[in-house]
Amino acid sequence: MSNPLLESHDLPPFDRILPEHVAPAIDTILAENRAAIAVLAAAPATWEGVPAVLEQLQDRLDQAWSPVSHLNAVMNSEAWREAYNSTLPKLAAYGTELGQNDSLFAVYEALEKSPDFAGFSQAQQQSIRHALRDFRLSGIGLPADRKKRFADIQEKFAELNSGFADHVLDATQAWELCLEDDSRLGGLPDSAKGLLAALAQQKEKSGYRITLDFPSYLAVMTHAQDRALREAVYTAFVTRASDQGPQAGQFDNSALMVEILQNRQETAALLGYANYAEVSLVPKMAEHPQQVISFLSDLAVRTRPGAERELAELREFARDELGISDLQPWDVTHASEKLKEKKYSISQEQLRPYFPAPKVISGMLRIAEILYGLQIRERHDMQLWHDDVTYYEILENGELIASFYLDPYARANKRGGAWMADCRVRRRRPDGSLQKPVAFLTCNFNPPVDGRPALLTHDEVTTLFHEFGHGLHHMLTRIEVAAVSGINGVAWDAVELPSQFHENWCWEPRALELISGHVETGEPLPEDLLDKMLAAKNFQSGLMMLRQLEFALFDMELHQRTTFDANTVQQVLDNVRARVAVLVPPAFNRFQHGFSHIFAGGYAAGYYSYKWAEVLSADAFSRFEEEGVMNPETGRNFRETILAQGGSRPAQELFAEFRGRAPTVDALLRHSGL
Repeated sequence: MSNPLLESHDLPPFDRILPEHVAPAIDTILAENRAAIAVLAAAPATWEGVPAVLEQLQDRLDQAWSPVSHLNAVMNSEAWREAYNSTLPKLAAYGTELGQNDSLFAVYEALEKSPDFAGFSQAQQQSIRHALRDFRLSGIGLPADRKKRFADIQEKFAELNSGFADHVLDATQAWELCLEDDSRLGGLPDSAKGLLAALAQQKEKSGYRITLDFPSYLAVMTHAQDRALREAVYTAFVTRASDQGPQAGQFDNSALMVEILQNRQETAALLGYANYAEVSLVPKMAEHPQQVISFLSDLAVRTRPGAERELAELREFARDELGISDLQPWDVTHASEKLKEKKYSISQEQLRPYFPAPKVISGMLRIAEILYGLQIRERHDMQLWHDDVTYYEILENGELIASFYLDPYARANKRGGAWMADCRVRRRRPDGSLQKPVAFLTCNFNPPVDGRPALLTHDEVTTLFHEFGHGLHHMLTRIEVAAVSGINGVAWDAVELPSQFHENWCWEPRALELISGHVETGEPLPEDLLDKMLAAKNFQSGLMMLRQLEFALFDMELHQRTTFDANTVQQVLDNVRARVAVLVPPAFNRFQHGFSHIFAGGYAAGYYSYKWAEVLSADAFSRFEEEGVMNPETGRNFRETILAQGGSRPAQELFAEFRGRAPTVDALLRHSGL
């Protein structure tokens, strides 16, 4: 049987890749890579002799693993999960072997010290510096027994992180509430009822089916007048994968969190750091944990008075207008939407018909074309993994420079959330040809219902622009060294700059002309609705800011701890909430058990990056406010200084080149109405 994962392809052949291909392909590639690496120590200490060879070996592995990782996330099944999870420890072991290879480390040290180093390109030099840093973070200098322990921990990490994510997905998929009629669905718009009816039909059930997938969850929390229904759905959602709620103990992440944290702390100790937060910050812009804590705490102090006013207003409205005298967390989203409607005569449902997904997507692509001098076209003859998926090519002056897959809608067996992942990275191959970047863009929006196009909320439009910003960072790079191409090698607390930066166009009248059009008439967003939407832009911005600061402080303070037990995680979160939150969740809330960003993703001791990068993105956008939000000249400059450079130069250096100065927090506070 031929194995498509072992074949060379410009793009993955999704119609041929099966779970049973994974283990044989990865085993073969790892064995061949190990054999090739074994002889590299004797190779000349030149770029072509070692780094270029390693890049080629890594790219072959990435090209096999990237579609596997992606399919496990978007078409999850028992077979895919088994194939994926059984391979993770092998990849972790291989990665640690590379990081602890003394011969390779010696070659990279020799390269950095050689007279030839000055003649290397900026990207080559930076990739060598990063490699040396990563060798040290992999325990290169440890004695043999500690190296072995470090390797064992890394292998275990792969299993623990995947297990955490699997528990969240399983808990999300396992819960449902089926209703024979719509008697409890008062307040839900027809679009939301249509979604719940479609979810029932998927399971061959009558009536309506509420799930914990985010479009379903949000529809109930925003619109349902039945307070007991909101409470039930809220309780199920915030107790997923925990010891509380309707699934208590069934997919419980409690023990996994403790084990993950203990292993991270042991890793830090092995490397000579006081805690894992210090390790996490080594490759980031922030210099030490206290700098991050001070940054977050200062923002919290500035934000809290506004958040307290917003909460007092919401409580008064809920009491006087909705008859809710004891505002609870399951009331907040619903009451906030009603208050927003009253204050601004606008709601997400009013806006939804003006943001049909096809119109939003085409408008978003047109904005990128204007700003960055591109041409973007859809291809209809590609191999895809689902009917929801579309494939686009990006051209410059008629020449193909990048491409991406867009998978926008929620469905069964697809992980929640939104993300960008790389399918191919831009690099110069040994034969001189150029490998062009390819991205996966994934969201979980309300799917089309009854033959009508999907209608997005403005919040979902913003999410789409966010992920497209990540994608542009990956795809518009001009760097040809894989380790610092696109988002690779970018400081983690700067990697959100392009994504958050692109959200700004969702609020600009000239951009809204391109991304909005009534689903039935095609008419653009009326001026009165636009004015109301802009007036409501910073509605409850203080409460939203405090929520993000709560998560970021929890993450950073948790990873400054050195000992962990069953109570630690909750205690740290409770302490942060006592200082920061103005509306404390109920005792059964287990937000942390579903916090995949830090327990199953790359944001451990790094969730602060969203706010850190938001300072950069707001300040960067303020130049467009000064020079024109659709100004192609400013757009090209942003592309060349930020997007094109990837990780080849320090983020603060690139920002200063674009903005002409160091960043300030002023623009963020102004944009947030604070």
